[in-house]
Amino acid sequence: MFIWLLLLAAINTYAQQPPPVTLKELLNKVDQKAPQLLTDSAAILIRLAQATEVHNNWLPNLKLNYQADIGTSNNTTGPYFGFGIIPSSSGGIHNTSVTTALSDNLGIAALDWEVYNFGKYAAQNRVANSDVTVEQNQYAESKYDLRAFTIGNYLQLLRLQDFMGIQYRDIQRTQEILRSIMSLAKSGVRPGVDTSIAQAELSKARLNYIEVNNQLKQVQLQLSAVSGYPYQSIVPDTTVEMTLIGQPAAYLFPADTSNHPLINFYKSLYQNSLERENLVKKLYNPTISLEAAAWDRGSSVDANGQYNSLSSGYGFQRGNYLVGVGISYNLFDLKRRQLKLRTQKAGSDYAYKKLQEQQQLLNISASQADVEMETALNRLKEIPNQLKAANDGYRQKLSLYRNGLTDIVELDAALNILYRAETDYMQAKYDYSNALFQKAITENQVNSILNLLK
Repeated sequence: MFIWLLLLAAINTYAQQPPPVTLKELLNKVDQKAPQLLTDSAAILIRLAQATEVHNNWLPNLKLNYQADIGTSNNTTGPYFGFGIIPSSSGGIHNTSVTTALSDNLGIAALDWEVYNFGKYAAQNRVANSDVTVEQNQYAESKYDLRAFTIGNYLQLLRLQDFMGIQYRDIQRTQEILRSIMSLAKSGVRPGVDTSIAQAELSKARLNYIEVNNQLKQVQLQLSAVSGYPYQSIVPDTTVEMTLIGQPAAYLFPADTSNHPLINFYKSLYQNSLERENLVKKLYNPTISLEAAAWDRGSSVDANGQYNSLSSGYGFQRGNYLVGVGISYNLFDLKRRQLKLRTQKAGSDYAYKKLQEQQQLLNISASQADVEMETALNRLKEIPNQLKAANDGYRQKLSLYRNGLTDIVELDAALNILYRAETDYMQAKYDYSNALFQKAITENQVNSILNLLK
């Protein structure tokens, strides 16, 4: 019955443990739920709307105007510059000053269409499309960085979970030593101070377990913030590290740095700057416009100059139309274009140098990843020897201590050596997996590694 109860408790505990979340599942969730990506995708929609707005810059201006007025028509001859809207009436010039009020109305339909501007519209459209491409590449680069962040924290979660297992085994071993000491102390074989030392080591092991558990929860919270999973449910798949270690050629994939999202982003920035250069060249070109207008008007003053009743002025009496083509060019725009183009070329030069800088940094990171991979592989080959020797040494010291052939200090030293060996093994597995993914991230081959996992 006792064995059955233990088995039932183990089954219940296992049933309450949430199923592990694979790295692929977590990355897919991050792609869908990460707040940063949702914000960046909204920014793309803004750029698309702006591009649509720019694409319709060619539309003409067709203005409909109507006015009904009461005033005087007391004019004199003479030229003047027009400053915006000038309150004035057109009409004949009288021999004397006439201040009699008259009424009139005027309806105008005016068309102003810049039909050709030597490539300015096309250049504006290319810049707008380039802005969209920049925003899309920035989104792709943010997504890639977030995937790298998620992978790094997932591997950290694996390391901490493995570390918790080491702390748990350390607690069990310390408890085993404490039971042996207490048994030996009762029989007078061992002094009571050994019990105190063992209890102190046990308390230290428990504190380490609590601290590691806190670190694990902090990483779970970080992953929860970008994935939307409840942090308690983010339990890593413990087979990841050994699956990767069991793939001898896992790191032998071709690099694809030329299509790296980071490089694509800086390429699009450089191309965007070049498109703006072209726009500056087109911006100050001459413009050819189609002008057209049709209007009707009426007045309470007849053709003989007689001022009739005001109500007679509110009806259309005369109609006119005017159609023409005009060309406009400001000679001083040559200097403006030269200055603005110089500024934009400096921006293009900066964008190109920034692209070269990122390419160089990516190449350096790739070389560093290769070195880390080589070191991690060599460490993995040597670690089993250390772990076996440390485990054998601890078992021998524990047996000698139980038989009174060594003291607590030497046993504690053997326990620490075993603890360090297990920790080194844990770190070696983490370093290998981390170096492998860092190499894949740098060389744009993350999917190649993910395909090796379940």
